Amino acid sequence: MPGRDRLARELGINPKTVEAALNLLEAEGLLVAGGAGRRRGIVLPETGLTPARLRVAILHFSTDAGVTYNDRLRRILADSGHEASFVRLPFALGDLLPGRLERTTQDNPADAWVLASVSREVLQWFAMRPEPVFALFGNMAGLPIAGAAPNHVPALLAAMRRLISIGHRRIVLLVRENQRTRPLGKFCTAFHTELEANAIATGPYNFPDWKDTPAGLRRCLDSLFGVSPPTALIIDEPFLFAAVQQHLARRGLLAPEHVSLVCIDNDPSFSWLHPSIAHLAWNPDQVLSKVGSWAEKLARGENHRRQYFPKAKFVEGGTIGPAP
Repeated sequence: MPGRDRLARELGINPKTVEAALNLLEAEGLLVAGGAGRRRGIVLPETGLTPARLRVAILHFSTDAGVTYNDRLRRILADSGHEASFVRLPFALGDLLPGRLERTTQDNPADAWVLASVSREVLQWFAMRPEPVFALFGNMAGLPIAGAAPNHVPALLAAMRRLISIGHRRIVLLVRENQRTRPLGKFCTAFHTELEANAIATGPYNFPDWKDTPAGLRRCLDSLFGVSPPTALIIDEPFLFAAVQQHLARRGLLAPEHVSLVCIDNDPSFSWLHPSIAHLAWNPDQVLSKVGSWAEKLARGENHRRQYFPKAKFVEGGTIGPAP
């Protein structure tokens, strides 16, 4: 059971009132003292009661070709005895309005929400609501919600320093629209900071704004390689990496002979490819398991707001070479 002071803060009531309530529950046998400085434990009655079954809605912007973890999330929640439903926002990121989010929550009643790869704006909106929230990926730092995401920053810096050490100066970061919204998250901020630390000017060239569609990506690439082609691309998500690699190959541009390529994520298919793909590696189970433990605590009445950021590592593959 959460402690007296924490419950008082979350409920906005006097700590003495909370302590009196906890003592009553302890007297009724629903709580058991853990000893000095330790939390009380929750004791289920012998009437066969079990922790509550939660309706968990998993919200995401799209169901496109990107890597999704829907099946694993459903299985993790089902193993904990909860019901998962998937909700897709029926409008584009640039059309986001609070009224539309309100209608989405009304049309999809849930006890708790998992927000998968949504924008900072959506996370902020849900952070103000009474339902418990878990942010899976996204710019959640500083918000009073639980969450988990790999910390790509150390691996990104390792990749950039390797590229710079072998002569790369025209380095471009290609990320999806939800990562280009302001204020930028730690990953994109670290990219700009590292370039500036190495006296490399930053601007729209290094961090292009492109229409988040297949055609928009191709137009962006044609523009980048039209005059001063990048010598290195750092690319968000494996499906985007494959699209970039194929489009460049049609122009006769190969990695690493003409351009170095790094994928921000990892994918099982990478082990089958030659040359091997340079990427930032992390363990999805290490992140997804946090959703299950969060739901189990919710079912016992504990709405924790801890955030987990396990570190990714840079794996130097065969798509990196000296600047041409």
